[in-house]
Amino acid sequence: MRKLSFVFLALMSAAAVRGASPAARHDLYLCAAVNKGYVIGSAIVTMNGLFLRDEAGGFRHIGNNDTSVRGAAFDPRDRRVIYLGANNGCWRSLDGGESWRITTSWDMTEPPDVEVDPNAPDHVYLALPDGVAVSSDRAQTWQRRETGLPARGKYTQVISVDRTRAGRVLAGCESGIYLTNDGGERWRRVLPTETTVNDLQQSPHDPRLWLAATQSNGAWFSRNGGKAWEKIAAFQGGETLYNAAFDPTNPKRLAIGSWALGVVTSEDAGQTWVARNAGLPESHHVWRIAVDPDSGRLYASVLEEALYCSDDFGRTWKSGGMEGSVVSRFVFRPAAAK
Repeated sequence: MRKLSFVFLALMSAAAVRGASPAARHDLYLCAAVNKGYVIGSAIVTMNGLFLRDEAGGFRHIGNNDTSVRGAAFDPRDRRVIYLGANNGCWRSLDGGESWRITTSWDMTEPPDVEVDPNAPDHVYLALPDGVAVSSDRAQTWQRRETGLPARGKYTQVISVDRTRAGRVLAGCESGIYLTNDGGERWRRVLPTETTVNDLQQSPHDPRLWLAATQSNGAWFSRNGGKAWEKIAAFQGGETLYNAAFDPTNPKRLAIGSWALGVVTSEDAGQTWVARNAGLPESHHVWRIAVDPDSGRLYASVLEEALYCSDDFGRTWKSGGMEGSVVSRFVFRPAAAK
């Protein structure tokens, strides 16, 4: 029998601390690597890749053990269809994670993000280190669609599909935010930046409202569907902002995760912001944040420390398990009908 590391055993313990609501209407998936202290060649086995929150509030590993899984997306019509972005390309499962196949070729690797168009679910979008790829047949085949992206500066960190209209997509690149209205056939830059756009989030309350976080060019709002952008005064640049989140339970609540600032929140729709790190490790190097759409619980992944959670929007924090992990993506998916 293989030995599991103390890290993996910790994932399955302390469920009472992490507890998920029995009436949860969404499943929570994590793309995570649990590798703190791991050395190549060690007999210790760590678990990495895709995790699913169980009924007790712990997290169960699904599929392949791979440290490079960074993005996940799901077909809204078929719960068995899952897409992952990993170093060797886009993985697809047609049986709920029991088996996987890499569907991209050798020249489409290391995707940081993958997204499905909810209004055209056969269409899958892949962010790549050298541009964008699109599939119109559930990731069976892929085409590069980069007209309008620059020859240099098209490293794409995040791809985000507008839920209001098929084929309307925003891409966060190292040179700014790009928008397409025709499924990637043509792109145009709607916000120039000097450093990478790390995250793009559409408000669950108002689809015209978008929030962007950048590597060192601050945070930005768009109030017209991503066509024009305004810088948020509280983040004028210099801070590394990894991602942003809206609270689906409260339209006035937003949060941003940062390497140096930790968790920064707003409860007045972005007019003012305050750092809320009490209870987080002293370093509070926050890699990723998210808000539970059922409970409003705020999550923060602190680099190689643990997953932390707050039920008062960051005023206090407690450990939520996943010790030694780095969470690169939170994905909430409507739960299956029982």
